[in-house]
Amino acid sequence: MSKSSCPSSGLPVGRGLIYLIVAGTAWGTAGAAASLTFLASDMGPLALSFWRCAGGLVLLVAARALRRRVVAAAEAVVAPAEPRKRRLTRILVTGLGLTVFQSAYFAAVQATGLAVATVVTMGAGPVLIALGARLTMGERLGRVGVLTVIGAVGGLGVMVLGSGDAAVRPAGVFFALLSAGGYAAMTLLTRRLGRDGGGADPFHTTAWAFVICSLCLLPFAAAEGLLPHTGDPVRVVWLLVYVAAVPTALAYALYFAGAAVVRSATVSVITLIEPVSAAVIAVVLLGEHLTVATVAGTLLLLAAVAGLAFAEARTAALGRRAAGALV
Repeated sequence: MSKSSCPSSGLPVGRGLIYLIVAGTAWGTAGAAASLTFLASDMGPLALSFWRCAGGLVLLVAARALRRRVVAAAEAVVAPAEPRKRRLTRILVTGLGLTVFQSAYFAAVQATGLAVATVVTMGAGPVLIALGARLTMGERLGRVGVLTVIGAVGGLGVMVLGSGDAAVRPAGVFFALLSAGGYAAMTLLTRRLGRDGGGADPFHTTAWAFVICSLCLLPFAAAEGLLPHTGDPVRVVWLLVYVAAVPTALAYALYFAGAAVVRSATVSVITLIEPVSAAVIAVVLLGEHLTVATVAGTLLLLAAVAGLAFAEARTAALGRRAAGALV
């Protein structure tokens, strides 16, 4: 049963759902920004991932320092002391999960193409998370939840694969499943700690995840080439700043905050709004054609997101009423 808020942060479930929707939408803009960066320079995907995490870390630390000046007194009173072992576990699992999630996905794209890599990674994510949440935390989806997850995965498949040919290669599928596993581990741990009252400040969690991800990616990014060659350096710098700020620092901070108070399977389905956001940007800003498959898949995905968000909010409301009746 989902709780109405995270004990350590007091974040209501409704606000957590909004955070996740904003995070998924922001993630959808990263692909367009990355494409523009690749067109304007010779930067590779691993180097871009490194600068994304490293830049996000710098911006997050700056925002944290500014926030501390404003609410330092309040934080000193309400911030719970997280046990050292739990803190280290959270930092390592979240950081490594983020690294595997991003790096394995890029490897899947390279091995089997964008369409198949996206469908397998984002389609397997909700399934792995639903199974993990059931086995480790006893979270149950119910019939409606199961049908919603199936509908979301089906909508993703129609949306991405319905627009053209796609080659399925075993190596690419393996990397995509590995990426989904990293995402699942990150989501399940965040939810578990949030449900048990051990959820940390989302800024703290995100910052440490970026530290570990940056350190893991640095040698590979250096081999690929950290500094790009470009004829338009100002444009590339602005694109890198945007990628670090919006779909990274902001989106992941909102994601970790929302994932701590919302059921894990619901988190995984709501964040599938990312390809919807990417599709809208591709049509509106990049001039791509709107296909029947894109429209049908988008409608299925949005229906699944709306259905699970409504169910999550309803469950939280029932939980609050039951708690009030006991008092």
